[in-house]
Amino acid sequence: MAGRSIVLDTETTGIDPKEGHRLVEIGAVEVVNRRFTGRVYHQYINPERHIDDEVVAIHGIDNAKVANEPTFREVADEFWTFIQGAELIIHNAAFDVGFLDFEFDMLNKERGSPVLGPIKSHCSVLDTLKMARDRHPGQRNNLDALCKRYDVNNSHRELHGALLDAEILADVYLAMTGGQTALVLGDSDHQQTQENQRLADDHASISIQADRQALRVVAPTDAEWQAHRQKLDNIRSKAGSCFWDTLTVSQTERD
Repeated sequence: MAGRSIVLDTETTGIDPKEGHRLVEIGAVEVVNRRFTGRVYHQYINPERHIDDEVVAIHGIDNAKVANEPTFREVADEFWTFIQGAELIIHNAAFDVGFLDFEFDMLNKERGSPVLGPIKSHCSVLDTLKMARDRHPGQRNNLDALCKRYDVNNSHRELHGALLDAEILADVYLAMTGGQTALVLGDSDHQQTQENQRLADDHASISIQADRQALRVVAPTDAEWQAHRQKLDNIRSKAGSCFWDTLTVSQTERD
């Protein structure tokens, strides 16, 4: 995340823009050199179409909520100025980029000139879902699962919301890449970061005596191995595969 990055999320009326679905909310936070700058972009959007009840149940945005909000064509230029040239960090990027490019394409045709977009011609895109799947194959990698895995507080997330999810994703991404997650502005934060780094360096230099007593290895009982095998069989039957099977374990250790 060196340089300027925008952590971004959208909410929509459905799954596929080619079926006429549109954006209803965009949320984005700016991060420069792994630090929040305080700049955000947040906008509800009138999709100019009905929002189905099953989608409202996910993000809580119904037609009444966005009836008086601007359309995408009214906010597109401001939004484009905010993201242009940045690295976009998005969870399941193909979904959000697909909707944004579709909206830009419709607007360009309406205006008669290709002024805005496509996203990947003007921004780099990092997909945190792909990153998470590469790091944690065979596990759940949605935003809630990653919050639990990386100890990111999302207790205030009752419904999906573009700005809230973008803020949470920024913390998750920084945790996934080993960075500091409590980012604030000011000299005191810079001093705290330096102190954290000093402590980490001190910890890394601790030596371990070579003649220390070896750790005792406790082998599982036959009953424990049987329970373990049964658990793996259940996983295979439900998921079709089991990540354990990809690990290299000696026959002695297995049996």
